[in-house]
Amino acid sequence: MNKTVFIAGLLLIMLVLLGFSEAADSKQAQTSRNNDEVVNVYGPGGPLGPMKELAERFTEETGIKVNVTAGPEAKWIDKAKQDADIIYGGSEYMLRDLMLKYPGMIDEKKRIELYPRAAGILVRKGNPKNIRSLEDLTKNGVKIIDVNGAGQLGLWEDLAGRKGLIPGIDRNIAISVKSSAEAIEYWKSNSKYDAWITYESWHYRLKDETDLVQLPDEDKLYRGTPISLTNDSNNKKKAKMFIDYLKTEASHQVFQKWGWK
Repeated sequence: MNKTVFIAGLLLIMLVLLGFSEAADSKQAQTSRNNDEVVNVYGPGGPLGPMKELAERFTEETGIKVNVTAGPEAKWIDKAKQDADIIYGGSEYMLRDLMLKYPGMIDEKKRIELYPRAAGILVRKGNPKNIRSLEDLTKNGVKIIDVNGAGQLGLWEDLAGRKGLIPGIDRNIAISVKSSAEAIEYWKSNSKYDAWITYESWHYRLKDETDLVQLPDEDKLYRGTPISLTNDSNNKKKAKMFIDYLKTEASHQVFQKWGWK
C-alpha cells in the first residue's frame, strides 16, 4: 500500500513539473513572438523628437510597432545588447565610438547617414545678454554651458577655432558636463547660465526655456545622424522597413521641422 502511494505521488510530481516546463516553454515562445513584432530602436536623446514622431507615424501606417528608447548611453546600453534592432547616433563619431566599445554589435554594412544638423547658440528667453554671435560669447559676464560629449565633443572649439575665439569662449565656460540631459538639468534649475553652444535642434525640444541664435552660413558647422541595424536583430526585415521609411522625403520634412537640414 505504501509503495503504491509513493509511486502515485511520484507520478503526480512528474506531471506537475512537466506542466510547469510546458508553460515556461509556451511563455518563452510567446515572448519571442512578441519581441519579433516590435522594432526596438535605441540612441541618444538629441534626435528623439523626430524619431519618436516618425515611429508613431510608421506604426499608424503599417501596423508595425516601433519602440524608441533614448537618452544617455549608460541608461539603455544593457537593454540594447539584449534586444536592439536599430541603433542611431547623434553624430557620426558617437556611433563610431559605440562600434569601438562593443565590437560586432552594429552591422557596419547596414550603417547609413540620415540628415545633418547645424550647431547654434541657445540663450535665455528674450536673450537678456543680447548674444547675437560667437564673438558675443567672449564678453565679460557671459556664462556658458559646455557639453563635452553626447555628439558635441569639440563642437564649440571647432566653431571658435577658425575665428580665433578659443581663449575668449574657453574663459567663459562656467560648467562642463557629459550629456545634454545634464545640461538641460542645469539650464532649467539655474538661470545664471546664459548660453549653450549645441545643435539648433535642441531649441525645438526646449522652446519654453530657450531662444535660438542661428549662426551665419559661413560660420555653421554640421554633424550627421547615422543609423544602423544591429547584427543580432531577430527582426531585420521590419527594422529595415523602418530605416527605409526614415529616408523618405516625408520623413526628411519631419526632421527639418525639428531643426535638421
